[in-house]
Amino acid sequence: MPQHHEHGQLTSDLAAPPTALAQDGQTKAILMMCAASLIFAAQDGISRHLGSSYSPIFVVMLRYWFFALFVTLLVARQPGGLKRAIRTKRPLSQIARGVILVFEVVVTVEAFVRLGLINTHAIFACYPLLIVALSGPFLGEKIGWRRWAAVGVGFIGILIVLQPGRGVFTVEAGLPFLGAAMFAVYSLLTRHVARDDPAMVSFFWTGIAGVVAITLVGLREWEPIAASDLPWLLLLCMTACTAHYLLIRAYELAEASALQPFAYTQLVWISLFGVTIFGETLAPHVAIGGAIVVGAGLFTWWRSRVRARAGLN
Repeated sequence: MPQHHEHGQLTSDLAAPPTALAQDGQTKAILMMCAASLIFAAQDGISRHLGSSYSPIFVVMLRYWFFALFVTLLVARQPGGLKRAIRTKRPLSQIARGVILVFEVVVTVEAFVRLGLINTHAIFACYPLLIVALSGPFLGEKIGWRRWAAVGVGFIGILIVLQPGRGVFTVEAGLPFLGAAMFAVYSLLTRHVARDDPAMVSFFWTGIAGVVAITLVGLREWEPIAASDLPWLLLLCMTACTAHYLLIRAYELAEASALQPFAYTQLVWISLFGVTIFGETLAPHVAIGGAIVVGAGLFTWWRSRVRARAGLN
């Protein structure tokens, strides 16, 4: 986890030439997004395991109790401490993103149990495209026609994965679609608040708003926990903290529209975990469609790098 000296490094970076700063920040953000995607994939596997034995709301509530404690301890060590972390210029947006995220997690865990990791993520993978499409009207970010074309190719890849008309479009398939829409809104709100609030403030509000919301509905779902599941629960809590912080930091360093395609790499990790650990089937059309989606994401990244070097907006 980044500590004090890395925040100081960000300050010193401001003296660098604008173009060099943008390229360096974007590279860091991409690496953070890829790392977060791998951690999220591992976390999803643990959630599927626990969610098959316990209520998803109960599992998410326990995870958020740990998350909120971790956030509070980490923020208390930062300059200004908790008093600084509580001060946000956009309190309603911070509360909204925290609440949306925690219930998106509940919806998605339920989908893992009902549909499996691979099928859920094959549908959920549309959320980065939703973000790219909405980042213009919502955040004022400029997206060129080449990146729009890449988004279109990415959607074709998702259609290959889903094979419309082959029975994938069920009522249960609505769960990952709902989760994707919620996560897209959360991601846009994260980028929105990052313009005024530093990462630690957003991190704090993610944990506190989320834990209050999930506890209000989760206590009635309480049930005994088997001793053999405690290590998995602890690992779930640790991965959640790490991945969400990486995500917040990444949005501070790069545009949402340039960064989001790299979230597609999570589909690759999910497929590997689903097949090797949970015995799920990775059909050829899922592999082909996933490769197209990742390729579209890589092209989008390449275009954003070209624009940065050319000094374009």
